[in-house]
Amino acid sequence: MRVLITNDDGVLADGIRVLAECAAEVFDEVLVVAPDSERSAISQAISLHHPLRVEELEPGRWSVSGTPVDSVFIALGHLLADARPDLVLSGINHGPNVGFDVYYSGTVGAAREALVHGVPSVALSLSARGTDALDGLRPAIIDVLALIRDTGVPAETLLNVNFPTPRPDVWPDARWAGVPGLRGLRVTDLGRRYYGNEVIYREDPRGRPYYWIGGAFPRLEEREGTDCDVLANGYVSLTPIGLDATRRAAFPALAPFHQDG
Repeated sequence: MRVLITNDDGVLADGIRVLAECAAEVFDEVLVVAPDSERSAISQAISLHHPLRVEELEPGRWSVSGTPVDSVFIALGHLLADARPDLVLSGINHGPNVGFDVYYSGTVGAAREALVHGVPSVALSLSARGTDALDGLRPAIIDVLALIRDTGVPAETLLNVNFPTPRPDVWPDARWAGVPGLRGLRVTDLGRRYYGNEVIYREDPRGRPYYWIGGAFPRLEEREGTDCDVLANGYVSLTPIGLDATRRAAFPALAPFHQDG
């Protein structure tokens, strides 16, 4: 299998380095095309109004002066156009992508873009504020990638995978994929992760206004079987996500709008 790897933390990030090294243990060929710097929370943005620069850092590894989706576009449409990848992996993101995060995340946005182009895809994230846990998780990352290789990705679906920080102090008897403190792998629903959504108004030293969008740390919905829930309980979460956002359950309520001339 030929695999393309991208991310939203930048081509030099720890997460993409570890993912590429783990993928090389599982797949036949691994190629990296990723933004030249961090482009977090940019969702599925694409650059339409300025040119993009591509630099080959070494054989099979390129940086792009744009978004994660730009990287996927350039990889599929130019760099790898003669031999498209069989799978796109996006990550490993520095921080979780659970619940509503999947609508904002550049990591998930890149995986979704690959799926739009007909290439199976997986987004992978680490549910931690730092990257120290990545090296210890390597056996689990390799196991998840091997499962994906052997099982395949369902049609019209991207897989959103989140790894928790292993906690042998909390679950001393747990060991999955050889990683102490990791309890296993679960297929999950999307949970809900609520942010403070504050808009902070300030003035700079010259009296000109500026704004920060942000707020308190997110609050997680407590509902069994969601990605938020299983991560908090020491499991790797795997959530299948589709492209079709149609809310068919609303059709009956909208019946009055179905009219003929």
